[in-house]
Amino acid sequence: MKSALLKLHLVVFLWGFTAIIGKLISSAAPSLVFYRMSLASLILFIFTKFFFKKSLHVPRKLLLQLLLIGACMAVHWMCFFHSIKISNVSIALSCLSCSTLFAALLEPLIFKRKIDYQELAAGFLIMLCVGLIFKVEFRYWEGIVFGIVTALFGTIFSVFNGKIFGKTSSENIIFYELFGGTLLVVLFHLFVGNISDILQITIKDFAWVFLLASVFTAYPMLESIKLMKYISPFTLILTVNLEPVYGILFAFYIFGDTEHMNPAFYLSAAVMIGVIFANAWLKSKKKNTLHIENSHP
Repeated sequence: MKSALLKLHLVVFLWGFTAIIGKLISSAAPSLVFYRMSLASLILFIFTKFFFKKSLHVPRKLLLQLLLIGACMAVHWMCFFHSIKISNVSIALSCLSCSTLFAALLEPLIFKRKIDYQELAAGFLIMLCVGLIFKVEFRYWEGIVFGIVTALFGTIFSVFNGKIFGKTSSENIIFYELFGGTLLVVLFHLFVGNISDILQITIKDFAWVFLLASVFTAYPMLESIKLMKYISPFTLILTVNLEPVYGILFAFYIFGDTEHMNPAFYLSAAVMIGVIFANAWLKSKKKNTLHIENSHP
């Protein structure tokens, strides 16, 4: 159990550092995401096929679903890195908290369950905090907008991922999602940008992206799914919520003045993170109470 918890914190630590690497890479967000997803999918293909000796075959319907979910992941990452580039790491990470409201609205729709008004209240409180950030850091309004879109597509990705989880191996799910995301970015360059833009990457940027794709993408994605066998959902949720905390602290230490924000920003960010932790704790407490009540004869 201790080993699993240490691995979980390592995974979250790596995810928290992702935004830092995104800031260090000078390439535009779509090109960055193309290399991140294509290299990560190639790494997973090699490990799955030649090291794990597993089949990559999936039914056609599931394949299409995985490719579409991967496309949502690509939009999520493109908006995330674009938000970082036009604002800063702190803004992009704090906006991820908006996923609480989006999940409260989307999960009941997709999984056909009743709306959890506690989740809804938590989501609206977080959106009020984002509104305050928007007001005190209006110079970053565009980054905030892209940050909110990042949270929306991240939630769509997570919810539908939960829907198809268990239908094939974890390696297959991640590989085809990354491949689907790569295809979307190629289409984006074909119809919106210029396909030649993908090739315009410096050696330094490529080295950073390779590190991002391997150590900060392929490994933590696989490890996080494996850890679900040993760690409770409550512990997983609480620990993953440390990602923006790690990221904002790293960014402030590494980039200094460019990450310096209005005190109201830090207050709002603290409230948002606190709301997420409190919501997870209350849900866990409610679940345990119901379990005890149902266990009585």
